[in-house]
Amino acid sequence: MSLSRRRFLSQSLHAGAALGAAGLLGAPAIVLAESRRPTVTHGVMSGDMLPGRAMLWSRSDRPARMILELADNPDFRQARYLTGPTALPIDDFTTKLDVTGLGDMESLHYRVRYAALGDERALSEPAVGRLRLPPTRPRNVRFVWSGDTVGQGWGINPDLGGMRIYETMRQVRPDFFIHSGDTIYADGPLEERMTLEDGSTWRNIVTPAKAKVAESLAEYRGQYAYNLLDDNLRRFNAEVPMLAQWDDHETVNNWYPGELLDDPRYTEKNVSLLNARARRAFMDYMPVRQTPDAPERLYRRFTYGPDLEIFRLDMRSYRGANSANRQANPGSGAAFLGDAQLQWLLDGLRQSRATWKIVASDMPLGLVVKDGERYEAVANAEPGQPLGREQEIARLLEELYKANVQNVVWLTADVHYTAAHHYSPERASFQNFTPFWEFVSGPLNAGTFGPGELDATFGPEAVFTKAPPSGQTNLPPSAGYQFFGQVDLDAESRELTVTLKDTAGTALFEKRLTPA
Repeated sequence: MSLSRRRFLSQSLHAGAALGAAGLLGAPAIVLAESRRPTVTHGVMSGDMLPGRAMLWSRSDRPARMILELADNPDFRQARYLTGPTALPIDDFTTKLDVTGLGDMESLHYRVRYAALGDERALSEPAVGRLRLPPTRPRNVRFVWSGDTVGQGWGINPDLGGMRIYETMRQVRPDFFIHSGDTIYADGPLEERMTLEDGSTWRNIVTPAKAKVAESLAEYRGQYAYNLLDDNLRRFNAEVPMLAQWDDHETVNNWYPGELLDDPRYTEKNVSLLNARARRAFMDYMPVRQTPDAPERLYRRFTYGPDLEIFRLDMRSYRGANSANRQANPGSGAAFLGDAQLQWLLDGLRQSRATWKIVASDMPLGLVVKDGERYEAVANAEPGQPLGREQEIARLLEELYKANVQNVVWLTADVHYTAAHHYSPERASFQNFTPFWEFVSGPLNAGTFGPGELDATFGPEAVFTKAPPSGQTNLPPSAGYQFFGQVDLDAESRELTVTLKDTAGTALFEKRLTPA
């Protein structure tokens, strides 16, 4: 028995009193009427992993108490038993638990059950999950990233086996997954049938929540519950922990704080109110850690061994209004990350001792993303000195250059195609920075677009692009233009290999990066 296993089995873990193996979970639940037993409705999830710590999530169909078994082996020998939160209507019967004290365990196996309130013998059937915890010593690491799930009218198509790209990602056995945003499309109602250009029919599973745009808290929650109807996604969630980001479609397309909608589909026009409901639904249905000092903050850093650190950004919550994006003064409505998040990122990158610093960015830096006549992302299609939101990025890049911070890689999604961009001062208008790579992936199950225009301010070069043929837009997932990225860290050489892949798992592009 290893030291980590002895420590795990002997310690009392955070989150409540332990239950004896012959106690609650040994009750003869099988003889009880099925109507008295809760049900795990949408599988299990894990996320926000830290050394010896992770978030665990599930959902009941009624008020019930969350019960967990934790072990370092798939047979649950000498498992620990924990009581978790109570599932209540106020949280849409979702529960999540910040499990700590796991020491230096390599893998955590867990089972979730729910016990009926007032009759704890009435237990649900278990839902089983596992996750690989961050290492404390060098080891090979593999993770995947992508974004954009159930967008542009393309939902769960049972004729195609659902969202198959999640199964493809599961089969590469990643240590974790970064969902780069647009985890739902709250502004994208589904139709039961759509006629494709070749005359065939795309068929969607449709629920009441997906039949209209989301406005109420219940409707926003229903968007997440819809995605979890997919077998591929639930199986993926049970095996691969997630670092979840959000972007615009979790609320409404291209939103910014203070916006008033001009959209006849909405009875509620106040986007800040819609966003408050959307944020609550996101927190309910995603395995993100919430802390008392900042319960709604999404930007966090995650260390994954001595050679890898992830910086998860939030490019939506602190921005100014979408505009022409050419303000000369960075304080005049040109915020994108916002002062506090920008300083947090700068400090974190300078302080990090990890070989590789991964910036998980929900939007690309150099691609021009329009919002009508305004600009939605960083770039403003003006290839001169930084203006508008570009000034935040220029400040970040310049300060990292002065501090000699090396090996920063940006991973992003949002634009619905895949690409590899290399940024270099020799091609740039703004030149005070160290060259770096940005890799783009997505969508996971949404319409495919692109490619986009690159703004030359920071000197990007499209080294690789895979997008639909010219003139073709909003192609369905069945057209084959769905993408994810895979990152492999070699513990011995400390090289980082980034591979862009499609739904079939075909490697489209590979770049091996050697640490500076």
